[in-house]
Amino acid sequence: MHVDEQTIEVAGAPVFYRSAPVPADPALFLHSVPTSSDDWLTFLEHSGGVAPDLPGFGRTGKAGNLDYSLTGYVEFLERFVDAVELERFALVGHGWGAAIGLAFAQRHPDRVSRLVLIDAVPLLPGFSWPRIVRRWRLPGLGELLMGSVSRRMLTRTLRAGAVRDDAWTAERLEAIWEHFDQGTQRAILRLHRSVDEAGLDRAGTALAQLEQPATVLWGERDPWLPVAFADAYGERLAGARVERIAQAGHWPWLDRPEVIDRVTGLLAGAGGH
Repeated sequence: MHVDEQTIEVAGAPVFYRSAPVPADPALFLHSVPTSSDDWLTFLEHSGGVAPDLPGFGRTGKAGNLDYSLTGYVEFLERFVDAVELERFALVGHGWGAAIGLAFAQRHPDRVSRLVLIDAVPLLPGFSWPRIVRRWRLPGLGELLMGSVSRRMLTRTLRAGAVRDDAWTAERLEAIWEHFDQGTQRAILRLHRSVDEAGLDRAGTALAQLEQPATVLWGERDPWLPVAFADAYGERLAGARVERIAQAGHWPWLDRPEVIDRVTGLLAGAGGH
């Protein structure tokens, strides 16, 4: 399926997104950090849908006056889906993208037909930030650490989130490094500083009221988001089914490409849930 690339203006800022047509309700794909809609290219080729680069990432605007908080991203999403005329859609989110999508779904449950959550940042009790995030949240130290990231360090960190040595191709790593500029670094810091663990829990207050079919996919060897939160999401979301992905890390489809088929099958209505 052919995937188009477009840039539109949303609230005065340029927003890059990819799209491919589908006959029924489309899917909206939301990436995590520090990546972009590049994550979803193969998914779009298989199932169609829409995948934006979120503000601060990829080819979308990275201005210093944009709101990079969790709430700010939800408000961006509200404006974006209206701009591209998405009335009702399935929501596929990874990491922070899943958390943003869940926050949106709690505000607008009637607009989300299905949830597919992949290694989602927990909007749940009991979560503790990984050590590196605790350091990012410290003013001054966070800027120093982020500004000192080299291409080699970024590559090592991304590969630490995978199980297979060949999960991250040189081409994909180069694309992420190309966009890992001061604007993206600022967005990452502001997002992680915008909410503490208690705030994440509060952001999930209405999760139990979501009744859409939901599938929670989680790489069992995610080094940053413990797989126990897959089960916690499964207990909180009324319509959820949990699938642990063995021998997979934080981006499970990179370690286990069949995850792409599983997601696209869910979007097509296969797999029952």
